[in-house]
Amino acid sequence: MTIFSRVVASGSLSAAAREVGLSPAMVSRRLAALEARLGVRLVNRTTRSLSLTDEGAAYYEACARILAEIDEANGVAAAGRAEPQGVLKVAMPASFGHKHVAPLIPAFAVRYPKVQLALSLSDRRVNLIEEGFDVAIRIAELEDSSLAARKLAPNRRVVCASPDYLRRHGTPRTPQDLAQHDCLVASWEQGFAMTWEYKGPDGKAGAVRVAGRYACDNWEVLREWALAGLGVALKSTWDVRAHLEDGSLVPLFPGYTFGTDVAIYAVYPHRRYLPAKTRVFIDFLADSFGPEPYWDRPSARRTPKPRIKGRSAAA
Repeated sequence: MTIFSRVVASGSLSAAAREVGLSPAMVSRRLAALEARLGVRLVNRTTRSLSLTDEGAAYYEACARILAEIDEANGVAAAGRAEPQGVLKVAMPASFGHKHVAPLIPAFAVRYPKVQLALSLSDRRVNLIEEGFDVAIRIAELEDSSLAARKLAPNRRVVCASPDYLRRHGTPRTPQDLAQHDCLVASWEQGFAMTWEYKGPDGKAGAVRVAGRYACDNWEVLREWALAGLGVALKSTWDVRAHLEDGSLVPLFPGYTFGTDVAIYAVYPHRRYLPAKTRVFIDFLADSFGPEPYWDRPSARRTPKPRIKGRSAAA
């Protein structure tokens, strides 16, 4: 089947012979033996050209599929014993990558010393296929696409403001009160305004149109503006947990959940079998964050950043 497929793909007996390391005469005999065993002619041969018969075309389709599945099966069997290696290109949002991925890399390097890791920390949305990235970390509501995805952690969000802002402007009591406050928004395309969706303690959904004088598409800047008292912000807990605990930001609306179905995902080109270097990196992040990521745990149960010790797992 392999020889027949090479003959079809290369278009000649001599080219196929070179690829498989046999003489043209031997390739011709193997092809003739295959046709004799099947009882059909697969290829019409002349001194100058080859052409598939109808039976040959159907058989070639089946051969190509079967040989590809054999290669995949061999790859899966080898993956268990092959050490992950090679260059791994990963894109992720700048603030999240700096805070929660970069500190994990020393432990990852100890465990997988043959992986060369290239991180791109940027808030722009990269095109994995065109730009050659192996995986991207995205904090979003995923759209339908040809990409595959794995959820790494939930992305809980909180509306918060500095004590100074609340002293000067008062504390909103319900989400609808936000319409009367300066809110820090991520877009200025709709007149420095956007809609924040929420669910109340009773599970009832709602939305409020918020606006303000300051907009920025960078999460770190919005956090710094909130700390400086410029307005009310909707922030992910992974970004502001320390500020909520030390009191420099005050959480508003206890019992309310803000945002749509947003989570932290690893996104990668759709492949039936992931390269080992990609698979172990995604597994490593998922194990490090867990279904209740450390930034959402009470301080007493917060898992410290991983230590480089032997080849133990990082948490």
